[in-house]
Amino acid sequence: MENFSTPREILAKLVSFPTVSCDTNLPLVEWVETYLDSYGIRSQRIMSPCGTKAHLYAQTGPDDDGGVILSGHTDVVPVDGQAWTTDPWTLTERDGKLYGRGSCDMKGFDALALFAMARASALPIKRPLQLALSFDEEVGCVAVVDLVETMLGALPRAREVIVGEPTMMKVVTGHKGGLGYHVHVRGHEVHSSLLPYGVSAIMQAAKLIDWANQRNVENAAQAPSELAAPFVPPFTTLHVGEIEGGTAHNITAKDCRFFIEFRFVPGESPEDWASLFEAKAAELSAEMQKIHPDTGFDLKRGFALPALAPETDGPAETLARRLTGDNGQHVVSYGTEGSQFQVRGYSTVICGPGDIAQAHQPDEFLALEQLAAGEAFVDRLLDSLCA
Repeated sequence: MENFSTPREILAKLVSFPTVSCDTNLPLVEWVETYLDSYGIRSQRIMSPCGTKAHLYAQTGPDDDGGVILSGHTDVVPVDGQAWTTDPWTLTERDGKLYGRGSCDMKGFDALALFAMARASALPIKRPLQLALSFDEEVGCVAVVDLVETMLGALPRAREVIVGEPTMMKVVTGHKGGLGYHVHVRGHEVHSSLLPYGVSAIMQAAKLIDWANQRNVENAAQAPSELAAPFVPPFTTLHVGEIEGGTAHNITAKDCRFFIEFRFVPGESPEDWASLFEAKAAELSAEMQKIHPDTGFDLKRGFALPALAPETDGPAETLARRLTGDNGQHVVSYGTEGSQFQVRGYSTVICGPGDIAQAHQPDEFLALEQLAAGEAFVDRLLDSLCA
């Protein structure tokens, strides 16, 4: 294959694959396999149930416990409807920035991870370096569970995991968890003049959404816990961003659909929030069914992502701080795949090049200085693995 000897060259190739979450990532995975193989590194796929996507993992160095995992996702969000001034699938340099979909979130780090693997293969590293590339991060951070659990059984257990989401190369040690539900409210149609004899799916949906509003008010009024205090905002939030339903202004709505998400702070359980939410939906369903038996709430879990909690004397944090020189305390309110590693026993931090403000935006970019900072990080990591 062509010689892709710098992170920038690798990034340009990765950006050229339009790996939107709803589409395949297999051409990218095949290219990565070939790239790693050219350095004598074997890799393994884990196919998705639909057969159109794959995770990939690999290892170089000694076959021992105690290595480092570099973790990234291969999928990106769509560009449809966005006003790009460059081709989103061609890496374009302008004014010290590299434009392209995924350049920041997070193919920049993926390129650095592949570069690190290639360089490590020729060095006398004393601890293994492992690579984890996932699919479907952008739709819930759930698919990666298969990747994490497979690596646990197939490779020596690593000591540190570095998830390279864009943090401006700062060491992030905590993030909120997430929980989502697709909600379908089944009503009973009558003319609106006969309102008491029908069930409006929209008006019942409003009751459940108002329950969410009340939880937000209560959460905001409480003194934040020690784990919650660093976050902005320092409490769990419930949010409905889309809703649809109804047939006409004078008919009680037969159907209403919306999606609700919970962004919960470390120390709180997604299952506790799920139980509260499901209990309220069941209570409202019982009231509706007193009027008509075929009404009620249908709930479908969309995703459930654990929170990432700061670790006491965590090896991953210690390593990342030594490599970056960053001693600040950083947490983020968005979720990452890092918590899926942490809850399975890995010490995990989030640290990668780029600004999260660029993620998902038209003309997404990665600053050249951030790519350079990431390359310096890789150099120091490889030195530490050789020490």
